[in-house]
Amino acid sequence: MARRGSVGHAVAGIGRGLLWLVLIVLAAVLGVVIWARATSTPQTSGDVTLGGLSGPATVTRDQWGVPHIRAASDEDAVYALGYVHWQDRAWQMDFQRRVVAGRLSEVLGEPALAQDKFLRTWGFQGAAESVLPALSERSRSLVRAYTAGVNAAMARGKVAPEFRILGYTPEPWQEVDSVSWSKLMAYDLGGNMDDEVLNTRVMQRLGQQGLDEVTAPYPADGPTILSGDELAKTGVRPDGQENTAMLTDSALNALQAHLNAARELGLQAVPGKGSNDWVIGGSRTASGKPILADDPHLALTSPMLWYLADIQGPTLKAIGASIPGLPAIVIGRNERVAWGVTNTNPDVQDLYIEPADASFTQRQETIKVKGGEDVTLTVRTSKHGPVVSDAGASDVGPRVALKWTALQPGDTTMDAFMGLNYAQNWEDFKTALTRYVAPSQNIVYADVDGNTGYYSPGRVPIRDGWDGSLPVSGDGSREWTGYIPFGGLPHTYNPADGLVVTANNKVVPDSYAYNLGNERNWAEPYRAARITELLTAKPDGLTVQDVKAVQLDTVSLVWQDMKDALLATQPDGDLSRQALELLRGWDGNERIDAVAPTIFEAWLMGLQKMAQDELGNGTTLNSLSVLKQLQADGELCRDEAAKIQNCAATLTASLKTAVDDLSARLGGNPAEWTYGKLHHVASNHRAFGNVSALAWLFNHSAPTNGGTNTVNVARPEGGTFRQTHGPSYRQIIDLSDPNKSVYIGSLGQGGNPLGAHVSDQQPMWIAGEYLPMSTDEKDWGAVKTLTLTPGK
Repeated sequence: MARRGSVGHAVAGIGRGLLWLVLIVLAAVLGVVIWARATSTPQTSGDVTLGGLSGPATVTRDQWGVPHIRAASDEDAVYALGYVHWQDRAWQMDFQRRVVAGRLSEVLGEPALAQDKFLRTWGFQGAAESVLPALSERSRSLVRAYTAGVNAAMARGKVAPEFRILGYTPEPWQEVDSVSWSKLMAYDLGGNMDDEVLNTRVMQRLGQQGLDEVTAPYPADGPTILSGDELAKTGVRPDGQENTAMLTDSALNALQAHLNAARELGLQAVPGKGSNDWVIGGSRTASGKPILADDPHLALTSPMLWYLADIQGPTLKAIGASIPGLPAIVIGRNERVAWGVTNTNPDVQDLYIEPADASFTQRQETIKVKGGEDVTLTVRTSKHGPVVSDAGASDVGPRVALKWTALQPGDTTMDAFMGLNYAQNWEDFKTALTRYVAPSQNIVYADVDGNTGYYSPGRVPIRDGWDGSLPVSGDGSREWTGYIPFGGLPHTYNPADGLVVTANNKVVPDSYAYNLGNERNWAEPYRAARITELLTAKPDGLTVQDVKAVQLDTVSLVWQDMKDALLATQPDGDLSRQALELLRGWDGNERIDAVAPTIFEAWLMGLQKMAQDELGNGTTLNSLSVLKQLQADGELCRDEAAKIQNCAATLTASLKTAVDDLSARLGGNPAEWTYGKLHHVASNHRAFGNVSALAWLFNHSAPTNGGTNTVNVARPEGGTFRQTHGPSYRQIIDLSDPNKSVYIGSLGQGGNPLGAHVSDQQPMWIAGEYLPMSTDEKDWGAVKTLTLTPGK
């Protein structure tokens, strides 16, 4: 018995020892967390003394972490913006400038090498460096102040977790860093190289008819942003000439490698990607003053792209969405004027196949690789631009160069955005936009006096007799002859119908004198049609609440167009039969608690692959191209290897594939396949999003409504059903009382997962709620104020 008692005491002792060990480990972990939080989260209240200020400035963060900056000079206000940007988004800012410079491999190692090669070849950093000398003195002064503010915050010694994890210290901020990210935004929003590569593959395999099938032209009856009577200039465009310049498979593969690298950075064209904005004249509103709405659809990341801010100096008085790294409010309002932007997407890129006697300059780029040897890259440039068909420094066939407006020196787009921040009326607005280069945007306008308008600024090439949809010879026969003059660009002021709607749809009717792009350039008309339908259903008396309902609408016009063909499908098996029954009577509303959108989107994913057997690659059709095939029993429906002879057979087979996949994911009862079980927003971290040990800390996910080409766009990604793109920011501005305006971001103000406000906006964004877009302190809730005091 004594022995047993001794064993019992020993076991108890071991238990107590293990308990103490666990407690010690937990205490150590807690200590590390407390230390990491204390050394990485910024000071948001009290006083700090900083060099570079001319006078005191206050930063009052509201209950959502939005800074309301007040300063005695505009430069000090922008200094404070730079300060808070670095405080809250240091990693994002450093990552963005590393992307532009092609310096990711320095901190991420060999996996980022392909991205760096793409970025160095295109020369984004060099293009950014040419911007500063071209800017106005006002913009230069504000860039200098912003840069000083960033470096003042950096000097405070707080270190973002990403810097500790990757083991490096960020370099001081440079003025060029404050304009560099605009070059990547121009790529994301303003290129068509991917279209030229796809079009070439299609033409070489399927001819012109195949091109019309794979990339369906914009419908003749589709809505345009401007009507014929709103055009500044009309005329007859010259007919395009047949293009005979073709590329070898090796050259196409080299070009595709660049596009794949861009895709890894989240920069890619996806069906249904785009944005919405519109402006409603006072004749249509309850207040008698305009309402302006905007929701740019971009990649949803952690941290989110946008940073909400309110900047008030003596003459700079703007509130809205800024981008960390840029010293301006990009989308928003000041005391008198409001503006919103969506992508126009004119054709501003051309691939040139250089002749044998073409001359080139070349430079050597050295890429430092963490944990590996340096890589030397030879980049060649022709008179048209960088050679983008080289694999490293070796030829892979024809030398293909890229000409693009955003790579040309002297880009003054920053002047334009600073000018919008200061604009007091339509004339100021237009004057600011004369400085706009790229990426061309649909910019809607409204002011407190009741005026509304629209302008699509930027450099858009004039091509004489060719449309830019395919690569052309670099022998001099296909050169740009200039740019569309500013006064000839699409615009309208106080339109008679009191409404301008843009959703990346076709901008102008065919009576427009210039060629903005071929008929495949534009997004499908579904979002524009639905917005117009909802806004015109109530001819007057519209309110901010009405506009919210439009912005959040999740009814699919794609379903409305396709349902007759889909519901006529012959089912193959019981699951297919049940799925069809669940679709019958569905109103097309893609809500997370419904089953029908799960089936519809899964089925559509399969139908969008119907050209892959013909093209031998992963081409995804947009929904309009799928519709045209179903309506015409098109050639792309046929698949000889699968013994599918028509679209009816394709519908049967694709439905079966979809329901079998859903059954494997969600179980064998279709009634339980609710959309929210699969369709989640994926706001993932750019560096750690796929690192399992860290993803849980940095990524943010939740079920979301919406789908392919709904107004509240939320296209599910093929194979995963994740929503990776969508309304990255929403604003609704009421010009009858600007402080009653509202806005919301997709995630939160903070970038540090150990800090506050990392994702507190996401539940509101998903639920369709908004924050007050107010400069009045009574609307801010609980606040914290940090006073910046000038010192040495």
